[in-house]
Amino acid sequence: MATTTRWTGRRNLQETKNLEAVENTLDNVLDNGGAYLEAPFAAEALVAIEVIARLQGHWGLRNEESEAVDAWVEQRPQKARPDLAAKAHQVIERILAEQSELREMWADSEHYADWTASVAELKGRVNVG
Repeated sequence: MATTTRWTGRRNLQETKNLEAVENTLDNVLDNGGAYLEAPFAAEALVAIEVIARLQGHWGLRNEESEAVDAWVEQRPQKARPDLAAKAHQVIERILAEQSELREMWADSEHYADWTASVAELKGRVNVG
C-alpha cells in the first residue's frame, strides 16, 4: 500500500469529511472506458476501495502503510453508499482487465498470483447492496 501515502496526500483525504475523493478516484478509472489504464490510477483506486471496505467494517490488513486510511476511517465513521460499492466492483474488474498497466506489471512478476488473490480478497470485503 505504498500508494496509500501518495493518494491520501495528493487527494487531501485528511481534509475531506465525505467520500468525494474516493468517488472521484473511482470515476477516473471508470471514465477511462476501455482505453489503457495507467498503473498510478489503478493503484490509487485500490486504496480508495480499501476506504470503502473499511467503512463497511471489513478492515483487512492494518499496518504502517495503511495508517493514514485507517485514521481517516476511524475519525469519520460513515456509511459507504451502495453505489460506491458497486463502482468499486466495476473498478476492480477494470484493473484486472487486459488494458491495465498495473495488471501487466504484476503479470510480469513472480508475485502475480498473490497480487490477484489480494485484489480478489479486497473485492470480497466490499459488499454491494
